Amino acid sequence: MSEPTVSEPTLSEPTGASGLTHLDSDGRARMVDVGGKEVTHRVAVASGTFVTTDEVIGLLRTDGLKKADALATARISGIMGAKRTSDLIPLCHPLALDRVTVDLHPAGTTVTITATATTTGRTGVEMEALTAVTVAGLTLHDMVKAVDPAATLTDVRLVSKSGGARGEWRRDAWLDGRIRSAVPELRRDRAVVVVASTRAATGTRDDTTGPLIAEWLQARGLTVDEVVVVADADIATALRSVVATRPALVLTTGGTGASPTDATPEATIPLLDRELPGLADAIRAAGAAIVPTSSLSRGVAGVANGTVIVNLPGSTGGVRDGLGVLERVLEHLLAQVDGGGDHSAGAPIHDGPTA
Repeated sequence: MSEPTVSEPTLSEPTGASGLTHLDSDGRARMVDVGGKEVTHRVAVASGTFVTTDEVIGLLRTDGLKKADALATARISGIMGAKRTSDLIPLCHPLALDRVTVDLHPAGTTVTITATATTTGRTGVEMEALTAVTVAGLTLHDMVKAVDPAATLTDVRLVSKSGGARGEWRRDAWLDGRIRSAVPELRRDRAVVVVASTRAATGTRDDTTGPLIAEWLQARGLTVDEVVVVADADIATALRSVVATRPALVLTTGGTGASPTDATPEATIPLLDRELPGLADAIRAAGAAIVPTSSLSRGVAGVANGTVIVNLPGSTGGVRDGLGVLERVLEHLLAQVDGGGDHSAGAPIHDGPTA
């Protein structure tokens, strides 16, 4: 069986045109020649989750299923599955396994399945561990389907492996590195305006609040790449995409009322690491002093991975009131989020006219 990721080519293991060792130069699947690799002790750990009901978990714990001891049967089937991996996965090498263990831990409404496979050979044992978890989970499903046909086997994954040229690999460390490399740096000079308005998005009315906010931000030294206008139903997707680019500030307008289609707060809250309820309350209070219905606004404010997000109302007057509140606190807020207590550590905001 070959490694599941791209390996370094050797004289006996040329890479195909795609760079994948399982394909030859013509793009055809092939079994990798591992004859030139060093014999080493290799270990792989895989895990998975079997999701069922608390009733089934109780039956598993007390051996109450009609099909005998389900956990023991699943454990044995997982070991057998590891031994037959090369018969199930076409390009895997038959391996002489030194050891296979399968552990099943029922708790709550799940059974956690963990398999460890070891071999002393020229290629890795990851697929054997993954197959053991999968076959054990499928066996559990067969044992409980009369009670819970909706049970699910999920999150089958490689946890760790060692041995061979790559040495030790751990899923958690690899994911941490991948996430860090995929996240762009925070743009402290950049702001984004998102307008939630179905009518503006479909062109049946002009958007007046977005340009007003953009002009206000630009007057304070922040770069506004564009005003994003979306239908209310699309605000969650738009916000996630915008926050992923890591601007210093995102100001939204619209979708904060009590209408069934207003969804901006619901789209914002899941993104926030911490909320700023005082800021949202101050924006509501500023509007309510002029228009009593402003107190119905459900807008929120907070910080999402270093990006400040503030929901403003959808009316021009409501936006002006909200910007009036931000005028007094925004510079200090951005500096605090950036780790400082004053403007010297924050974004390049300068004095400008109020909206």
